[in-house]
Amino acid sequence: MTLPVNTLAPDFTLPSHLDKNVTLSDLRGKNVALAFFPLAFTPVCSSQIPAYEAEMETFVALDTQILAISVDNTASQKAWAQSLGNIHYPILSDFWPHGQVAKEYGVLRSEGYAERAIFLIDKSGVIRYIDVHDFNQAPSNRELRYRIREMDATVRDRPEKMPVTTELPHGGLVMYCTAWCPDCKKARAWLTMRNIPYTEVDITANPTAAKQVEAWNHGNRSTPTFDVDGRIITEFNENTLKEALQL
Repeated sequence: MTLPVNTLAPDFTLPSHLDKNVTLSDLRGKNVALAFFPLAFTPVCSSQIPAYEAEMETFVALDTQILAISVDNTASQKAWAQSLGNIHYPILSDFWPHGQVAKEYGVLRSEGYAERAIFLIDKSGVIRYIDVHDFNQAPSNRELRYRIREMDATVRDRPEKMPVTTELPHGGLVMYCTAWCPDCKKARAWLTMRNIPYTEVDITANPTAAKQVEAWNHGNRSTPTFDVDGRIITEFNENTLKEALQL
C-alpha cells in the first residue's frame, strides 16, 4: 500500500548514474516529481525516462526537479542512460538495501522491482499527488504538469517555457550548478560562510550554460564548475578556489 497523500515524504540519500549522491531533503524549496520505474533496458521505461529529458524545460518552468528511481545498480543505469542518448537529470539506484526506498513508499512489487509510480512532492517535502500507473504504459508528461500546477499555486499561470538569456555572466566568481548536486550545496555554504560574492547559474534551467559546462568538462555536465575571472575550475576544491580567489 502506498503512502497516503498529504504526508511528509520519507527522506533518503541514494547514488545516481551521474556519480553523485542525491538527498531528497536537499531539494526543499523545489517541487519534486519522484518517478519510480521497474527496470532499465525495458521498452516502456526506455520511452518514459527520455521523455522527461526531452521536455525538461517545461518542468524547470514549474520549479520542478525530476528524479527517476529503480532497483537497478548504478553501472546498469549509466550504460542505459548512455544508450538513450544521455540523461542529464538523476536516475537513482535503489539497489541496496534492495528496493528499500520503493518499500518505504509502498511501491515495491513482489517480483523485487518497483511499480511504475509517480509521487509529486511539494516545496515543503509533503506528498501531494500519487499515480501508480498502468505497468505497461508510460505516464503522460502533460498530465504530470497539470498536477504540478494544481499542487503549486505559485506556478499555476506560468507559461510552458520560461525565457532564457543566451548571455552568460562574466567577471568575478560564477558558479554553474544544479539544484540536486551535493557538491554545489557544499560550495554555496563555503562561499556564504566567507562572505564571498558570486553569481549562480542553474544549468538545468539554461541550455546555453549547460553547453558551456559540457565544453569545459569534455562533454560532461559536471557541477559545480566555476569561472573565476576567466579561470575555469571543474570541481569544488577549497584550496584551488582559495588560490584562484587570492584568499
